[in-house]
Amino acid sequence: MADTLTPEKWGHKESADWWSAGQVRRQQTYGAATEMMLDLAGVQEGSRILDVAAGTGESTLMAAARVGSTGYVVAADVSPSMLNVAAEAASKAGMTNVETRVMNAENIELDTDSFDAVICRMALMLFSAPSKALNRMRRVKPGGKVAVMVHAALERNPYHAIRQETVRRLGNLPWPAPGEPWMFALGAPGVLEGLYREAGFQNVTVHAAPIPRGFTSAAAAVENMRKGAGDLKELMMELKEADREIAWAEIEEKFRQFEGPNGFEIPGEALIGVGTK
Repeated sequence: MADTLTPEKWGHKESADWWSAGQVRRQQTYGAATEMMLDLAGVQEGSRILDVAAGTGESTLMAAARVGSTGYVVAADVSPSMLNVAAEAASKAGMTNVETRVMNAENIELDTDSFDAVICRMALMLFSAPSKALNRMRRVKPGGKVAVMVHAALERNPYHAIRQETVRRLGNLPWPAPGEPWMFALGAPGVLEGLYREAGFQNVTVHAAPIPRGFTSAAAAVENMRKGAGDLKELMMELKEADREIAWAEIEEKFRQFEGPNGFEIPGEALIGVGTK
């Protein structure tokens, strides 16, 4: 089952509302890794930054805080609804250095060498042509860097692995084929680096970054999943109703191994790729 990033899939208001509601929790999970991505991209005071597949704008606002009033950030995404959330968040934060543009990452229409750096958080693995998208990102900046964050391999992310394995087993559902867009398409060793080199980048490096998650309990983690959108919701809809409840019960049972004195704490890992033109 493909999880391609398209306007039809991610562009509707339901997805935007769900992403908006989860901003605080995503910041807790991805905040430190995003700062690492911004460091690797060289985002600093006065920088001109393009945030590709910016969604509801968490990474956009973090970049905007760094570049200050002498810099600016363009948040690009296929979803107008997502960008409306990003624009509203920027306005509430008093940031006047943020612009939003509806744009497909595989067909970026911006002036050549118009940005100092390009960032892309948790989206490249969902593109149907990630190498093409990287090549487009390389085109719009002069000598700066392009930094992207993707999920590491599934086995490095038990929060996702447990639910994927459980639902696919119960529904006898196939795993995505090699090269098919989905959350973990670029997580295997060497894959992200290879895409960068295919897209014409130099000085390519890939860095691991922790993305831990925490809830009060395993039950709370499952309850959060039940409210979610995206890949898991689609997978669950492939199951019969009775099997869905079995799946939720199994996921919660397996999650209990991550409960401790501080509640439910589960590790995760992202990869951050960076390269120069």
